[in-house]
Amino acid sequence: MHRETIAALATPPGLGGVAVIRISGPDTYAIADALTALRRKPSERDAGTFVHAELKDGAGETLDDALMLFFRAPRSYTGEDVVELHVHGGAVVPCRVLERLWALGARPAEPGEFTKRAFLNGRLDLTQAEAVADLIAARSPRAARSARAALRGDLGRRLGALYADVLKLAAQTEHLLDFDEGELPPSFHDDTHAALAAMAERADRLLATWHEGRLLREGARVVLAGPPNAGKSTLFNLLLGTDRAIVNEQAGTTRDFLEETFLLDGVPVRLTDTAGLRDTADAIERDGVARARDLAGRADVTLCLVPDGDPLPDRLPEGAVRVLTKGDLTHNPDAISVHADPKGAREKICNLLRTALKLTEGASDGVMLANARQYAGLSEAVGALRAADTAFARGDIGYVPAAGHLREAAEALGKLLGRTYADDLLDGIFSRFCVGK
Repeated sequence: MHRETIAALATPPGLGGVAVIRISGPDTYAIADALTALRRKPSERDAGTFVHAELKDGAGETLDDALMLFFRAPRSYTGEDVVELHVHGGAVVPCRVLERLWALGARPAEPGEFTKRAFLNGRLDLTQAEAVADLIAARSPRAARSARAALRGDLGRRLGALYADVLKLAAQTEHLLDFDEGELPPSFHDDTHAALAAMAERADRLLATWHEGRLLREGARVVLAGPPNAGKSTLFNLLLGTDRAIVNEQAGTTRDFLEETFLLDGVPVRLTDTAGLRDTADAIERDGVARARDLAGRADVTLCLVPDGDPLPDRLPEGAVRVLTKGDLTHNPDAISVHADPKGAREKICNLLRTALKLTEGASDGVMLANARQYAGLSEAVGALRAADTAFARGDIGYVPAAGHLREAAEALGKLLGRTYADDLLDGIFSRFCVGK
């Protein structure tokens, strides 16, 4: 439990009907009592109740009419005493109320500090805490569902079960160090190998979800490249469903790049329209071509649009997907025709992107790794489990290194869940949260 009481606005600042201010910490109810003139003080009220109250400043002047909601430790979001104030929104009222809270002894909350306290007080594991930020930042319903699953504890429970099994085997291995190999059950090595293989397989299944989790969280970068007048801007507008880019028969219309986002099966796709790839004496267009090549080299998928019958541009990034365009002129069924068949062209491009991005709507059970920290930690655990299996195969001379590798696997899993942590790890995670969450 923390000694300081914190407070912050939990809703976005600015115009709005209601602003929510959250107070958490040991002096929450003393501050709430001093903030009102209720006959029955907030500190005398039951958890899970609410009351309408006038909030007062130091001179007894009414700051605002508010709704006060009461929560008691440990059954609150932070695990501490919490009071929420629902006041009128806007630029003035919330600020005046917060200033009064500072005067009564609360201090401004740091970014993510409410969720950090929830983690430190055992209300959330670290995967759930990270899911709070992911849910707030979700850019599609599918991404929100994934974050909700992690916030429910689905990922934490799966990692926690693996952590418990690794700890159990580690303890058994430490115990083995007091025995000779001849005293072990005949099936010991086979049983241990099967157990380690099963653990590694469980971890591998979770590692396989990282690709989907990253795309949902970060989005996919898709670049439209190709020679001038290949139909890049026309396709860009078609995928977005709006006339965002200028389309003209004159070559070199697009000199810089344009970026917009659309959703593909719930995955945010950051689509980039680029300058046509060609040699040119125009300095501005030449810069645009250089940017186009650079963007194509960093994309998750580059679609190289080429009019049917024309040669491919030089120096395309490896793995670029060729798309034949202007099929209405050549009547080639393999070439798209945005003008003659916009619906068919759009569906064909979306299917190409689904394949290139390995999108599998509905294939995941909702439990997936959401960030690079989780992927790196679980990869470390898998490596340690496989190293332990190799050590066990050496017989009794391998028990000591096997025990060390199992400790490494347990430590990696423990860090994922927050069973073990360093302050700089927590600072890095919670610094990306908004204030008030």
